[in-house]
Amino acid sequence: MTELATMEFHPQPQAGEAKPWAFPAPERGTLDNGLTVLRCHRPGQQVVAVEVLLDAPLDAEPAGLDGVATIMARAFSEGTDRHSAEEFAAELERAGATLDAHADHPGVRLSLEVPASRLAKGLGLLADALRAPAFAESEVERLVRNRLDEIPHELANPSRRAAKELSKELFPAASRMSRPRQGTEETVEKIDAPAVRGFYDRHVRPATATVVVVGDLTGVDLDALLGETLGAWTGTPGEPRPVPPVTADDTGRVVIVDRPGAVQTQLLIGRVGSDRHDRVWPAQVLGTYCLGGTLTSRLDRVLREEKGYTYGVRSFGQVLRSAPEGTGASMLAISGSVDTPNTGPALDDLWKVLRTVAAEGLTDAERDVAVQNLVGVAPLKYETAAAVAGTLADQVEQYLPDDFQATLYRQLAATGTVEATAAVVNAFPVDRLVTVLVGDASQIKAPVEALGIGEVTVVAAE
Repeated sequence: MTELATMEFHPQPQAGEAKPWAFPAPERGTLDNGLTVLRCHRPGQQVVAVEVLLDAPLDAEPAGLDGVATIMARAFSEGTDRHSAEEFAAELERAGATLDAHADHPGVRLSLEVPASRLAKGLGLLADALRAPAFAESEVERLVRNRLDEIPHELANPSRRAAKELSKELFPAASRMSRPRQGTEETVEKIDAPAVRGFYDRHVRPATATVVVVGDLTGVDLDALLGETLGAWTGTPGEPRPVPPVTADDTGRVVIVDRPGAVQTQLLIGRVGSDRHDRVWPAQVLGTYCLGGTLTSRLDRVLREEKGYTYGVRSFGQVLRSAPEGTGASMLAISGSVDTPNTGPALDDLWKVLRTVAAEGLTDAERDVAVQNLVGVAPLKYETAAAVAGTLADQVEQYLPDDFQATLYRQLAATGTVEATAAVVNAFPVDRLVTVLVGDASQIKAPVEALGIGEVTVVAAE
């Protein structure tokens, strides 16, 4: 008779003692050319992340040339005085580096990631792109064509189309915020190499720029590296541009972007609120997360789990632009999609959720889960150098102190259910929300009008 083998079980590993964690604090400095430097040593992060912030906001774009900041941002990696576009791409690849750039309302951002062992090479290429971009006519023309090709696809995307319409509704026509960040077909087709060069000459200079460097800097003489690379970038002195005030109209109303035959309706419900300088921001973050930050939040529980209207609905607050005096603005919004026949019922239940929160408040259990998800997972969120660098750059861009993020997590943990409830109710008042629906107007207009959530207007999709 064969003897059965026995299994030997090893002791189950036990969790180690929890270590205190806080968002890292950077060191500040300034190069001789006026460039502000934030550095953050992160042992073990062998991929160094570098963020450069340029004071070239979208409202600085010349009239009729919306999108020139985007084309300039993309053209930074399309050749310099030392390398053609192809050579520059090859040099980045040889360094194991990536370089991305984008333009938004606060300004233009360049993002470099490079192995620590090749940091000197990566910083040299970044410095060349900023110091002497080629802006070759052929490359700018190609970037313009690419951008023009993107626009029809964006208009065909329901969520992008809803965002475009909401901005148009909320902000005055004269405000840059009312128009697409990357320009329209009419404005982009007017952009050429001289226009890009002109925008660069007027707004890109080290004296009004900031660089953030995060990663394992063991054995790296960063002062010397920066001095030899970004320190060689010169430019005229300049003062930061004044930030114009943000005005918006959040009168409760509904706009339907008609898509005949659409089987789903894209929802985007929003208004404009204060930025992160407002003392209510931590409570608003917590309350908004309880409302629709994750699968366990109130909106998802009702609209997805109980009613089956949607695959998911989210609420969020996104800073649009800040000012030194704290007069900036954020977009407070609820987004998702539902099947066409249930558009009316879904909106009805969504408004019932908002009214219930206002009448009964959030629960302690909802608050506890939100704190656990927002604060408890923060160390994982910032495991990479790029995540830390991006947040530090956000703080600079939004005129926040260097310890803002660390302080925010302490404030979130200390925020109570009553505070979170009050903040989210004030953020999403049921009578001050602009609702954009991208869907089949012939099927959804009447049910939506019956809800009484605001005057309903139908516009044609491009």
